[in-house]
Formats: sequence, C-alpha cells, structure tokens
Amino acid sequence: MNTDAWTSREAAPPAGGRPPSPGGWRPAYGLADLAALMWRERYLMLGVFLTILVLGVVAAQGMKKSYQAYSSLLVQLGEEYVYNPRVGDAGRGTAPSAGQIMQSELEILGSSAVKEATLQRLGLARVYPELGAAYAKADRSRQRAIWGSAIKAMETALKIQSAPETSVVRLSFTHKDPMVAAEVLNALVDEYLAYRKTVLVGGDAKVLDQQRKAFEDRLAAAEMSYQDFLAQNGIGDFDAEKASLAQVYGALLTERYSIEAQLSEAEGRLGVTRRQVADAPAVIGLYQDADPSASNKLTALKVDRQDLLSRYRPDSQPVREIDQKIAALQALISGGGATGVTAQRTGPNPIYQGLQTEKNTLEAQAASLRQRLAAVVRDLSQVSEKRQRLVALEPRYQDLVRQRDVLSTNVKTFLGRQQESQAARAIALGSDDNIRVVQRAFAPTRGSSLKAPVLAAAFLFALFTALCAGLLRILLRRGFVTPDSTARSLDLPVLAYANLKRAD
Repeated sequence: MNTDAWTSREAAPPAGGRPPSPGGWRPAYGLADLAALMWRERYLMLGVFLTILVLGVVAAQGMKKSYQAYSSLLVQLGEEYVYNPRVGDAGRGTAPSAGQIMQSELEILGSSAVKEATLQRLGLARVYPELGAAYAKADRSRQRAIWGSAIKAMETALKIQSAPETSVVRLSFTHKDPMVAAEVLNALVDEYLAYRKTVLVGGDAKVLDQQRKAFEDRLAAAEMSYQDFLAQNGIGDFDAEKASLAQVYGALLTERYSIEAQLSEAEGRLGVTRRQVADAPAVIGLYQDADPSASNKLTALKVDRQDLLSRYRPDSQPVREIDQKIAALQALISGGGATGVTAQRTGPNPIYQGLQTEKNTLEAQAASLRQRLAAVVRDLSQVSEKRQRLVALEPRYQDLVRQRDVLSTNVKTFLGRQQESQAARAIALGSDDNIRVVQRAFAPTRGSSLKAPVLAAAFLFALFTALCAGLLRILLRRGFVTPDSTARSLDLPVLAYANLKRAD
C-alpha cells in the first residue's frame, strides 16, 4: 500500500519569493521515516543479505585446517660478540648490550638465507607440494620465481616473537600438515644455528693470513737488505764484532798504560843504574893478609896475668904492671897501630859487574817495552779506525735491525692472532653455548581454521551490504513518501493525506 500526500495551494509561500517546485527539493527524513522506508525495502535487503551470506558460508566451508608448531630459544652473550681487535689491544673485551644481541639474533633468524637453507634441506616438494610440482616442470627463470614465492610463503607462515627485557625467542610455523610444520621449524632452528656461526665468527683467519704473508714478504726483503749490508762491509756479526773491538780496544789500552808504566819504571831504574855504574870502581882488592903478632902478644899477657893472680893479690905490684901492659897493648890494637898487611890481592869489582849487568838488562827491557808500546799503539790505531767505521755504519745497521725486528714481531703477532682466530672459530663452530634450544618443535595435534572468522565476517558484510542497499534505494527514490517527510522537506503544512492502493 502506498501513501501519497498533498498540500494546500492557499498556503503562504516562503518569504522572499514564490514557492519552488517540488522537484527541486530533496526529501528530509526522520528516524521514523527511515524505519518505515527500510521496512518497505525489506525484501531487497533480505535478498542481498542472503546472497552474500550464502557465498560466505560456501567460502568458509572451503577453508582447510592449519597446524601451528612452536619452538623457543634462549639467547645469551657468547664469545663471538666480545670484541677482539686484530691489531693492538684497544677496546678488547667490549661486548654489546643484551638488547643489541637479541636484535642481531632476530635479524639472523629471520633472514632469507636461513629460510632458503631450510627449503633446500627439506625439499620444496615436501614443504609446498604444489610449488614443488610446478618447479619441476618450469624453466630456469620460472623456477627462480617459484623459489621466491616459496620463501615468501615461509615468511608469511613463520612468526618470530621476543618480549622486551627477555632472552627468550619464540617461533611458530603454520602449515596444513602438522608433521611438515614441526619438521620445517626444527630444520629452520638447525640452519639458523649453523648460519649464525658463519655470520658472527666471520673470516678473520683469511685476512690475518694475507696480512701475515705480506709482512713475511717485507721481512724477507728487510733480511736481504740486512745481509747485503753486512756482506758489502765485510761484517759477519755487527754486534759481536763491535763488542769484540770494544773488548780488544780496552785490553790494548790497558796494556798500553801498563807498558808505559813499565817503561817509565825501567827508564828510571836505568838512569839510577847508570849513575851507580859511573860511581862504582871497576877493580877492587879482593883480600889482604893482616899481622897477628899484637893479638898473640895480648893473649900471652892475659895468660901471664892469670898466672900471677894465682900467686899474688890483684893489687900487688906485678899484677898492676902486667895490667898496664895489657891496657897499653889493647889501646894500640884499637887505634890500628898494631895492624899490618903481609899480602894483598886485587880483581874486578862484583858490584860494578852487577850494576853493569843490571844496566844492560834494563836497557834491553826498555828497548823491548818501547817496541811493544809501538806495536800496541799501532794496534790501537787500527782498532780505533775499525770502531770509527762501525760507528759510522751503526745508524744504517740499527735502521735495518729495527725494520727486521719490527717486521719479525708483526709476523709473530699475526701468526699468533691467526692461530687464536682459528682456535676461536673452531670453538665457536663446535659449540652453541650462548644459544640454547629451550623447546624443539613437535607435531601439533589440534589444528585451527578461519571458518568461524570467515562466517562472522560474511555475516557482518552481508548485513552491512543489505543496509547499504536499502539506504541507496531510499536515497534514489523520487517524490515524498510520508506526510512528515513532505512537511519537513517543503516547509509546508500537510493538511490531509490518503492511503492509496497500488494499481494492478
């Protein structure tokens, strides 16, 4: 049933002009009008709602279940994050923060290289059978596109989560086959553990080996320059020869001082001996025979006195007389008046001969010391010239030695660092102490699908579309359909309205 309304022609027009024609106004609806009009379009809205809802139900019925496998990792600080400089010790032992370590591990874990290695390990046909079948039939360029699509599908199905201020990484992978979901996640964890070692440990050993070989070449050139320098200057061992020359020079200098002292002593003794030789007589008396008569007579007088004492007193006249004779004879002997020479013999003076012998010895010794001194002075001059030559060559020698020692030290340092790097790399490749697998993935027993969300979305979309269709139909309708809408739209009072039936 349709309702038509009309207004009185006697109604006053609006201020400012004549009333406009009804066709130039848009209807103004209230809530009651909209409800009534929506009810009038209920069949259209119901048809649109049911059509979209049926399509949504069909789409939801076609949704398959998917299974989500879970795994978790514990990330800790490892030695590969500790800074170990290649040259020097500046900053050694510095390590990043826990957040930086976690970000690095998440970046490595989510890299395409890990996903590609996982696909290569399990096989494309095992993870995505449809893509595997298409890959087997496609050409080279198409195969690359299919492989990229598989990696993109893995990125969509893989979820990596890490809560702030924690060291745990949670992983999940969704697949329609529960066994494949668990296999893919476990393989991805294994490939991540292998790939992170190559990323974090790096190739320092090769760089250190190249640098070591470069230093070895420079060391060989420096050693050749060093040997050429020694050969050109006729030096076997510079330091040993320098030390030997210093020792010889010191010994010669000491010997020179000793010879000069000995020569001075010999010349002094020679001068004294020469004066003594000049003063000493060449011939002296060897011996002479003395006259013993006075002594014999004195002895006889003493014997006579002793005989008189046996008969006289000591103060008797005979004893005093003989005492006077004895005293007079003793005084004569003491004065030398009773000494006489009966025979005398002369010969060469032994002192003169000794002094002459000593003089000759000292002259020979002095001559020998002078010759030794001249030889020592010549040797000192030669040694001094060699030392001065070595002193002139020493700066160049020291420069060559410094270059050789520095290069040798660098070679040893880089060799040690290369061995340390190789050992650290071997240890890092053989252990995962800082990455612990808390939980490995297992095949999930319960799957999930998007059937319920699709049904809910289809219902809401069908309801929204039906309402939109009804509103569009109302807005596109021409004329006034209710008295209230007519009055609001034309700003004229509706005097009467009649319910009209639609013609057959």
